[in-house]
Amino acid sequence: MDNPGLRIGPLIPEQDYERLGDCDPEGSQESPIHGEEQQPLLHVPEGLRGSWHHIQNLDCFFTKIYSYHQRNGFACILLEDVFQLGQFVFIVAFTTFLLRCVDYNVLFANQPNNRTRPGLPHSKVTLSDAILPSSQCAQRIHSSHLLVLLLILAAAFWLVQLLRSVCNLFSYWDIQVFYREALHIPPEELSSVAWAEVQSRLLALQRSGGLCVQPRPLTELDVHHRILRYTNYQVALANKGLLPARCALPWGGDAAFLSRGLALNVDLLLFRGPFSLFRGGWELPDAYKRSDQRGALAARWRRTVLLLAAVNLALSPLVLAWQVLHAFYSHVELLRREPGALGARRWSRLARLQLRHFNELPHELRARLARAYRPAAAFLRAAAPPAPLLALLARQLVFFAGALFAALLVLTVYDEDVLAVEHVLTAMTALGVTATVARSFVPDEQCQGRSPQLLLQSALAHMHYLPDDPGAAGKASAYRQMARLLQYRAVSLLEELLSPLLTPLFLLFWFRPRALEIIDFFHHFTVDVAGVGDICSFALMDVKRHGHPQWLSEGQTEASLSQRAEDGKTELSLMRFSLVHPQWRPPGHSSKFLGHLRGRVQQDAAAWGATSVRSPPTPRVLSDSSSPLPEAFLANLLVHPLMPPRDLSPTAPCPAAATASLLASISRIGQDPSCVSPGGTGGQKLAQLPELASAEMSLHAIYLHQLHQQQQQEPWGEASSLSRPWSSPPQTLSPDDEKPSWSSDGSSPASSPRQQWRTQRTQNLFPEQFQETTDTQKEPGQAPGTD
Repeated sequence: MDNPGLRIGPLIPEQDYERLGDCDPEGSQESPIHGEEQQPLLHVPEGLRGSWHHIQNLDCFFTKIYSYHQRNGFACILLEDVFQLGQFVFIVAFTTFLLRCVDYNVLFANQPNNRTRPGLPHSKVTLSDAILPSSQCAQRIHSSHLLVLLLILAAAFWLVQLLRSVCNLFSYWDIQVFYREALHIPPEELSSVAWAEVQSRLLALQRSGGLCVQPRPLTELDVHHRILRYTNYQVALANKGLLPARCALPWGGDAAFLSRGLALNVDLLLFRGPFSLFRGGWELPDAYKRSDQRGALAARWRRTVLLLAAVNLALSPLVLAWQVLHAFYSHVELLRREPGALGARRWSRLARLQLRHFNELPHELRARLARAYRPAAAFLRAAAPPAPLLALLARQLVFFAGALFAALLVLTVYDEDVLAVEHVLTAMTALGVTATVARSFVPDEQCQGRSPQLLLQSALAHMHYLPDDPGAAGKASAYRQMARLLQYRAVSLLEELLSPLLTPLFLLFWFRPRALEIIDFFHHFTVDVAGVGDICSFALMDVKRHGHPQWLSEGQTEASLSQRAEDGKTELSLMRFSLVHPQWRPPGHSSKFLGHLRGRVQQDAAAWGATSVRSPPTPRVLSDSSSPLPEAFLANLLVHPLMPPRDLSPTAPCPAAATASLLASISRIGQDPSCVSPGGTGGQKLAQLPELASAEMSLHAIYLHQLHQQQQQEPWGEASSLSRPWSSPPQTLSPDDEKPSWSSDGSSPASSPRQQWRTQRTQNLFPEQFQETTDTQKEPGQAPGTD
């Protein structure tokens, strides 16, 4: 297994920083041309001028427009900030009170009463007896110099947060004025207006002359590029294996780590910190655009990482104490009320990064993963059911623990003084937790007999990134990899608690050795878009530039092995964006790819219709189902498997033909809105159109995975080892010894292991049988890989 502490080697092709005009050699009319403006401004005509009429930072402006909508307006933003500041004060004050203002000898009845308070002796201890007087409490606080220092630091941090919140509130007030006066959306109607409508009004305002963003008209993609400028880079870094951080485990395998604290440090290092690459702006400094300074820049970035790691290490005791206190106040009551809450699963931060499309907004990702939760969780329960013997023991343990808990509960109901008996409450809590934990080892009756392959396909319809065909031998590995994405809440909580201690280590031993790769990544995968600034080239969703031949881009892409986005990220992101934004006109080769895909769908649908094979299930799109689309549609659709077995006869249509037939049907429905819910109102029809687009995208994801699987099974010329195009890890080089990482043909002269999330060795997402079956084949001119 590769040592995660070593530099993983070059990840970047021989492709210099360039302007967008160089990306489309055919000169497509839709491709913007780089203008003379280096700092785009927003201008407003005199009739619409307000306090927002002159915007210097359009990234911040569009981001706040989106955040204002998602946070439900100014009033909710104000209250949320106030409650967050109040929560911080409460945690600090209440913790100080518990440490210095409570007499625990009285509280635990080690002495009869609190002699500092007047009055008659009490037969029972009350809370007032255990609370010290204010003068004595203040004296005990002042006597601890460490506590006073911590309180001063907490007060300084709170003041900084207060000033930040006040500045943000002034900005959001201007955004509220912009919504009301320019977009004609009053605050009371904001909750009923979808983001798509807000974006449509924003673009219409710009086209009508209300907003002038030079040097060209604004498009949906421009808005997403500004809001998601840094997020698209993070998604691309994950696709190329630089995120998340990983470490080898002593018993084999590896663990991925991406806590909230580590994500914040990465954001400071790359985008928003004072010594970061972007420094919070929209333009990459010129030094990073020239290849002759890559060694010096990598050395400087290593020093920055070292400094940030030292700061994290110095602050780790404070951050750890805060994490423990916040987790204690947030989860203890939940654990007492619902002992099984920590055993529930939730999408990890790793899943939200690796399953995200390019140019996908946060609310779109949340909605998609919410739809994928139930089939993904059902797959985990069906793929690895508890052993029969363990299930039998668990049932008996649940019975005995429940019986004892019931007896204690009846006694406490009869006489509450039973709770005063020592450890009765503790015993009841322990019995409840024991029964809940044991019940998790009892097989779920709803998942018994269900096919893991069918459940995985149902999850694929919404996750869009899954293995092609699980197979019987890969269930255990598929379970482990899916469990990384949909992890237990207890695991997520443990990661956050350990984050203050682990973050400095990952900064030193994962990111610092990979400084050169990160500098090269930003140098080669950054393009300058006129009127937008520097963005990640993957965010353009250009099939010619970053397409993959095994994802229906064969003959349309010129990307070398290392330029390709893995797992069909470019193709799936392009398809999703075009479906969500039907008015957007994709440029050049992207439009050709979409046309080729639609043609392939019609061709496969015709092949399916020309056979005697049983037709696919008819989607009940027009039925009066109580469930909303696309849930009702996909639930009815995915009852039957869309991935037929591999032993089809030569005369049978391809495995994707059934899906293509359904895709052709739903595409015709989407093109004719009058077919949706006959008799419904116009508002209902418009509300269902996004759901139809979501259902169509789900089918496209299944269809593209089927075609990918089909191409893997065919002996074609370029079916190389796409999972690991690098072979052996290079030695860590000093800044003086660093050489260009790529030759003129885009291949690596000194191959290194490909660190991406599909590989089986250190960061695979799915088992080996889900990866390319032609894994031992290599592209011409590539050295054979070694493990």
